[in-house]
Amino acid sequence: MSVTSIRPVQGEQRDAGEQKLRIELAAAFRTAYDYGWNREIFNHITARTPDGAHFLMNPLGLGWNEITAANLAKVNLETGERQPPETPLAPAGYNFHSGILRARPDVNCVLHVHAPASVVISSLEEGLMILDQAGCMLHDEFAYHGFEGFVTEAEEVPRMLEDIGNRRALIMYNHGLLTIGSSVAEAFVWMRRLISACELQERVMATGGRIHPVSQEAIETTRGEFLRREKNRPSGGAEWAYHLRQALRNHPDLEG
Repeated sequence: MSVTSIRPVQGEQRDAGEQKLRIELAAAFRTAYDYGWNREIFNHITARTPDGAHFLMNPLGLGWNEITAANLAKVNLETGERQPPETPLAPAGYNFHSGILRARPDVNCVLHVHAPASVVISSLEEGLMILDQAGCMLHDEFAYHGFEGFVTEAEEVPRMLEDIGNRRALIMYNHGLLTIGSSVAEAFVWMRRLISACELQERVMATGGRIHPVSQEAIETTRGEFLRREKNRPSGGAEWAYHLRQALRNHPDLEG
């Protein structure tokens, strides 16, 4: 089956909640592509469907600029059955995305990329440095995970979950980044924050100058201010709403 011909199962009926999720997920793929996070056919964003029994995933072979609400695969979390049945999925991506969603019912979206700056920073022994005000939001929100090759659910997913704990992000050494969230909005915005911090560090290091560190006290104080503003609301709602509007304006075909 050609990936360019992937369409929903004939006669399939979707509820409004799933269709809304499909549009949001397609918008996340298009926006991530526009940001340059992924220009290949690999890496994934997955989202749990409202019924809780399935998740949506990008088919293997489609670029992120080709994802639409209609061509996302729907996969049964327990059996792995997919709709349409012939849809190709990347084994490693399927393994760890489905493993995380099964093990963490509080997580509804998983986002994984090999954005260039993220691979650069994940290859540094010292890892990510918080260098500006926006980066302070990441304090205590990311952890590290060692590179183990292609992910197999049975072996590596438990270690990934242990490393990330109750945080939102994982820097995978010599590999890339992973974010999780209660929604597409939350996972996307945390990834945007993390990649922005990686890009900033890469640029600062490229100057060859001495880095002026942000004090731990300032990081913690600024992080506290961010938390007080959010007031336990899911992260990124207003920011994601902007990205969604922009994606729908720039890519009207994503709803198809």
